[in-house]
Amino acid sequence: MEKQELRIVFMGTPDFAVASLSAIVESGYTVVGVITAPDKEAGRGKKIRFSAVKEFALEHKLPVLQPEKLKNEHFLQQLIKLKANLQVVVAFRMLPEAVWDMPELGTFNLHASLLPQYRGAAPINHVLIRGEKTTGLTTFFLDKEIDTGKIIEQVEIAIDEKDNFEMLHDRMMEVGAQLVVKTIEKIRMGKAEAVDQSKFIKTNEVLFPAPKIFKEFCHINWGQPSREIYNFIRGLSPYPVAYSFMETSDEEKLLTKVYKADFEITTHNLKPGKILTNGKNYIKVATKDGYIQILELQIPGKKRLSTDDFLRGFHQEMISFSRKKD
Repeated sequence: MEKQELRIVFMGTPDFAVASLSAIVESGYTVVGVITAPDKEAGRGKKIRFSAVKEFALEHKLPVLQPEKLKNEHFLQQLIKLKANLQVVVAFRMLPEAVWDMPELGTFNLHASLLPQYRGAAPINHVLIRGEKTTGLTTFFLDKEIDTGKIIEQVEIAIDEKDNFEMLHDRMMEVGAQLVVKTIEKIRMGKAEAVDQSKFIKTNEVLFPAPKIFKEFCHINWGQPSREIYNFIRGLSPYPVAYSFMETSDEEKLLTKVYKADFEITTHNLKPGKILTNGKNYIKVATKDGYIQILELQIPGKKRLSTDDFLRGFHQEMISFSRKKD
């Protein structure tokens, strides 16, 4: 198929998807429609906010559809009228078969892990939380089960010990955009060799899931080893962010978000969660096998601050962080 004959429908919502849509447009492909989430009210003024993908699509005069329900007959008819040969999905919701099975060349998705590892909604968070050294990106054809379709392309990405979610997310976003373009070109040329995911599973390999993360999951357990807590914090920073409850001399319990930390492995006799500080430039929290040094944090009504800046304006005695109840 000639490049000008290929008609693409793109589906996505957040910034992560914008990079791929931008790369498709810049590569000269014809995007006949963009499917994204409905507009939402945001803030106290309930101002209508567009998705990042919609903002990009409007700037580039691309047709936009925002269905509430993907099985809606009116939406399906609109999609048929776009006459797409290929659909590309990046950071969007689960599609019904009536949608993903529509174009002649199929529908493929970009997933932020090396499938079949870390299937699910939050792969970048979970690879960091588990302390993985490598991750990657996968393009695969959609089928009836979530993240199980045949793999088209993969690329591996190294994880630095200092990477947090935001850093790894942004790096993967750019690499993923190029992988999407490469995959489109392979499909257009008839050179895409989709391989069943079972072929990528090594003998005795354990597959780890990457489910959606809810607030309750983000509560820090100070009774864990220091390195595990460190990985937990960086895997959730800056979103959805790890937290604990700080107990003070005034018998307050302040919800404290921890954005950045370091760790130290050493022996001590302190109860996990006990806070050590000089009140000037450090906050250390006892763990099972050492300490977590908090470098950036936030309490209710205050901005996210470095530890130095936080301590300059915080005058209560910090006693401990409460243990998470298992």
